[in-house]
Amino acid sequence: MRQPVTRRLQAAAAALALAAAAGGIVLTAPEASAAAGSATGYATQNGGTTGGAGGQTVRATTGTAIHAALCGRAAAGTPIVIEVEGTINHGNTSKVSGGSCNTADGVIELKQISNVTIVGVGGGAVFDQIGIHIRESSNVIIQNVTVRNVKKSGSPTSNGGDAIGMESGVRNVWVDHTTLEASGGESEGYDGLFDMKADTRYVTLSYSILRNSGRGGLVGSSESDVSNGFVTYHHNLYENIDSRAPLLRGGIGHMFNNHYVRINSSGINSRAGARAKVENNYFEDSKDVLGTFYTDAAGYWQTAGNTLDNVTWSSPGEDNNPAGPDMKSTTTVSIPYAYTADAAGCVPDVVSRTAGAGKGLKVSDGNCATQPPTEPTPGPTDPTPGPTDPTPPGGTNLSVGAGSDGSSKASGTSFGHLRDGDLNTYWSPAGSTGHASIKWDSATAVSSVVIREAAGSAGSIGAWRLLDADAGTVLASGDGAGTISFPRTTLRKITFEIVSSNGTPKIAEYETYAG
Repeated sequence: MRQPVTRRLQAAAAALALAAAAGGIVLTAPEASAAAGSATGYATQNGGTTGGAGGQTVRATTGTAIHAALCGRAAAGTPIVIEVEGTINHGNTSKVSGGSCNTADGVIELKQISNVTIVGVGGGAVFDQIGIHIRESSNVIIQNVTVRNVKKSGSPTSNGGDAIGMESGVRNVWVDHTTLEASGGESEGYDGLFDMKADTRYVTLSYSILRNSGRGGLVGSSESDVSNGFVTYHHNLYENIDSRAPLLRGGIGHMFNNHYVRINSSGINSRAGARAKVENNYFEDSKDVLGTFYTDAAGYWQTAGNTLDNVTWSSPGEDNNPAGPDMKSTTTVSIPYAYTADAAGCVPDVVSRTAGAGKGLKVSDGNCATQPPTEPTPGPTDPTPGPTDPTPPGGTNLSVGAGSDGSSKASGTSFGHLRDGDLNTYWSPAGSTGHASIKWDSATAVSSVVIREAAGSAGSIGAWRLLDADAGTVLASGDGAGTISFPRTTLRKITFEIVSSNGTPKIAEYETYAG
């Protein structure tokens, strides 16, 4: 029998207090949006995938704090955005109990929950030998994280050796801008990087790196597990993978604009009635990149616009049906969502600039160039996402004469250079990330900010967040310098946080305007 609401809330508060006391969790106010950008592919179907959009934002630096954030919600479906920074490992990942969670030691457990976003922020989020397990859950976003060296044998073990695994009635998952990697194959203790089984549907894997593994991932755990499907893979890098890039058993998979490098044994393995639409991919220095392999249970494929660069093929046999060397289609696949595919020839360049964690969440514009993530159309209370051209708004620059501070000040620069009206001076952090603030002695109304980069450093700023430092809430987020507009807010301190960059950023002026 479920606990009364009051008792569940008390248990949730206790869980959050425990994690906060351990230094692993920070609560902030509810925000208007969750992960940056929006999904393309099958994750947009079946009602779409929004994760924790509209829910409370929590910052976590341990696995235990991630579990505590899940347990601290009013219910298992209460939206939440969990921002993760630092290294998550076995030493800081323990089970937390509560009425809105079902967690475990030694794994990030998303079980019997919904409406959750896990996104890497700040200096990055690395799940080291700790896998992410999604079971009986829906509407989940995982973005901008690295998951590495998860083992099923040896020590320590986690998640059956899968970097990210989904099973048992999972619906609507978007995994984006992640780096999933191992250090060998099954004999070294590793399993799959991205696995789906037991009725998992409506999934998109985008702008991610999967590398150095015996197995890239599967859809369906056996020839009889064919209730999975509707999975999109786009703008991913598969590098030094032996097989399963992916393995499809039943269902439909859509692979476009992926770069496959050193697929050593077999790549897209469509079998047991599966149908794969394979278009505008770039296959390089690889073997048997498409077909039905290791079984006589046939699968099918539709191909178009792919580039084969030094691809070799094995001979057909009873349990081996390679699609090449001519790669003729054996079926047709109708795709229900809108998408724009880059030409295959530019895929290696576009993927190298966008795929993986820490790339500023950049995406393709569909025409072989990159751009900041496309935000969903904002609601009436949402901040306007992304910077525009740095033309100053009307009125007085409120930064001149104000105070300033921040973090990671580099030698020879001053926070005062942010507000001196001189484009020949600048502030920069000591490394690739940091934050700078403008502050006033009394509450000041602000509705727009202009970030001007110093001469010669244009384009160095990647992903950023603009914060109301008084309340700890996010006013806007995006990619690149420029003009940032947001709902008029009265505050004493406003902080520009650089989440990622290309080199060391240099900010000549941090201007603020009332609008």
